[in-house]
Amino acid sequence: MKKVAIIMGSASDCPVVEKAVTTLRDFGVPCEVRVMSAHRTPDEAAQFASGARKAGFGAIIAAAGMAAHLAGAIAARTTLPVIGLPVSAKKLDGIDALLSTVQMPSGIPVATVAIDGAVNAALLCIQILAVSDPALAEKLDAARAKGREKVIEADEAIAKQFNV
Repeated sequence: MKKVAIIMGSASDCPVVEKAVTTLRDFGVPCEVRVMSAHRTPDEAAQFASGARKAGFGAIIAAAGMAAHLAGAIAARTTLPVIGLPVSAKKLDGIDALLSTVQMPSGIPVATVAIDGAVNAALLCIQILAVSDPALAEKLDAARAKGREKVIEADEAIAKQFNV
């Protein structure tokens, strides 16, 4: 099975990134987590991205706040799917990171999830890997069915509470 790289621009992004790690591990998808900055360690980030396919990765999550150039810098150096994970910051609540991540030039795509949307970033990676992994696709189907059942149970409980 291919593994997923999770790169965060700063160690301060770790509380958000942990949710992606947990989700990937829950599905049995191996991952590697690193800190690399598009601005402070651009050579290291470029080298990692350039060698990611050869290193056995199938997708990359790039988590960054504020200027959030990390996903684009990574995507410029690989043809692997890159999922941008905008991280909220103190000043603009992640809107700056979202806009920086989603506004990519033609030819360098970056899929982007919601601000602090680490679980969806992980699930998108899992869906990408599941295209060629039937066992992983079955795990996704089971997770969706479990989510459906939770909503049905909640609906029944609310109906009993309010629809007397």
